[in-house]
Order: sequence, then structure tokens, then C-alpha cells
Amino acid sequence: QVQLVESGGGLVQPGGSLRLSCAGSGGPLNYYNIGWFRQAPEKEREGVACISNVNGRIYYADSVKGRFTISRENANTVYLQMDTLRPEDTAVYYCAAESRFVDSCLEKEAMTLWGQGIQVTVSS
Repeated sequence: QVQLVESGGGLVQPGGSLRLSCAGSGGPLNYYNIGWFRQAPEKEREGVACISNVNGRIYYADSVKGRFTISRENANTVYLQMDTLRPEDTAVYYCAAESRFVDSCLEKEAMTLWGQGIQVTVSS
């Protein structure tokens, strides 16, 4: 069973950058749909960016297009580069994975493996 561990979160000023890492153990991640999700206080968990396991196609939420970049570094690590961060990006960020075919890897209901989450705070 693959396990996911996020790292790289923290406090950053508006306009700054952070890079989150999702490391998989127990098996390679390159056969999985991999997604980054976030949940702000009193809000629903939402998909931010993901990589499909069907064709490697990448998808982004409209709110992060042009600012965030998801990438697969190797078989076991996926990154989320976050630039031009805004206070509204503050949330707990989760890495998630699913080995089966899914209609949309940005839908949280489609993902069955989850990391523990990591806090990202954008504040001056």
C-alpha cells in the first residue's frame, strides 16, 4: 500500500513562493493519478492541481492557473511549485493518489490515498 507524505509548507509573505513535495513509499507513484488539494478553515476541500495517470495530462483549478505548477520529478516524488502566493491560498494542503481511472483527478471523491496534510500560511 502506497503511503504519501507531504513536506515543504510554512509561512510566506504575499507574493512569495513555496514548493511542496509529495513523497510516496511502498510503491512508485508513476502509475497513479496524483493530485494536490487544499482545505481552508470552514471551507470544502478543493482540488488545486493534478496529473492524470492515463496520458500524463495536467489540470489546474482556475484560481491557481499561471501561479502553481505540478510536476513529477521521479517515480516517487511529485512537487507543487507555488508562486505569487496570496492570502487566500492559506490552507492545509494534501497530496492524494488514485490508481484507477477517474473522470477528473481534481475531484476529491475520486481519490482514495491521502497524505496527512501540511499547513501553508500566506501572511505579512
